[in-house]
Amino acid sequence: MHRRTLLAALAALPATISPRQGRAAIPLRLGLLKTLSPAPFYLAQENGHFAAEGVEVAFRFFQAAQPIAAAAVAGDIDVGVTALTGGFFSLAGKGTLKVIGGALHEQKGFDLTAILVSKQAYAAGVTSLDKLAGHSFAITQYGSSFHYMIGRLAETAGFDVKTVTLRPLQDIGNMLAAVRSGAVDATMAIASQAKPLAASGEAHIIGWVGDHIPYQITALFAPRPTLTAQSDALHRFCRAYQKGVADYRAAFLRFEGGKPVRSAATDVAIAAIQKYVFTGDPAAADKILAGIGWYDEGAALDTADVAAQLAWFQAQGMVKDPITAAEIIDTGYLPAR
Repeated sequence: MHRRTLLAALAALPATISPRQGRAAIPLRLGLLKTLSPAPFYLAQENGHFAAEGVEVAFRFFQAAQPIAAAAVAGDIDVGVTALTGGFFSLAGKGTLKVIGGALHEQKGFDLTAILVSKQAYAAGVTSLDKLAGHSFAITQYGSSFHYMIGRLAETAGFDVKTVTLRPLQDIGNMLAAVRSGAVDATMAIASQAKPLAASGEAHIIGWVGDHIPYQITALFAPRPTLTAQSDALHRFCRAYQKGVADYRAAFLRFEGGKPVRSAATDVAIAAIQKYVFTGDPAAADKILAGIGWYDEGAALDTADVAAQLAWFQAQGMVKDPITAAEIIDTGYLPAR
């Protein structure tokens, strides 16, 4: 009697309940910068994509790229998204980290990172990329993505980066302050930071990185324990992330006549992103729109460019191990570009 009653009760349950709904969500800790650049992850969280995949993602915010990689190796985070620095490649070369997907991408014709020159240097003739030789340039630290970008820009413009005096100032705020005051001749800044300085006359934009060196500026990566012990959870995480990228592209990367289309989806996405950056800022919407970067469809990884970055850091002596890109890339989670 009891068995028949139980079977009848089970049969009466709504058909919409799935096995996953009966399981506790798997926790994953994501290391990222508290900036606009990882916006698709914010959207995946706010739009319920992680929850729908059965993962509970906790954001762990950092102030710079290198500590995110170090935290992954130490077991303090389960997955991370950041720039691929010399330090990252050195850690990955020891078999501790794998690049598994794409994130922010410098794209030709898409203004993301500006080459910013002080008004004093501009007045003295530093009006184009090839004029940077012999001048000072602020970066965060040696081996950073900023170091990589100025190195590659020098190659493109045909001058030796060793003729540039690099000033490692640790913090992007310090870099901007230095170019505003004229303490350095040039630096780099994302559009939402560079355009207001140029509009006020405090500095000048002489080019955009993506027009000269389109490249995978940030990428998704995972440490070995996550790849081996939490592979299923990581696959779920990546599926949800792809949905966040789709939301981001629908909100910000649709164009008509070469101009971005703003729709109801744009306003909804801005409201979600404001929970993480520019919170309480009355100009938040304008700052978000000014700082939008490119994400490839499906969160695809530019594997050829990751290989080019690794080769550059090796050529500079910043990565000692004789590793190849194939050894540190796993395309089993997200597509390759």
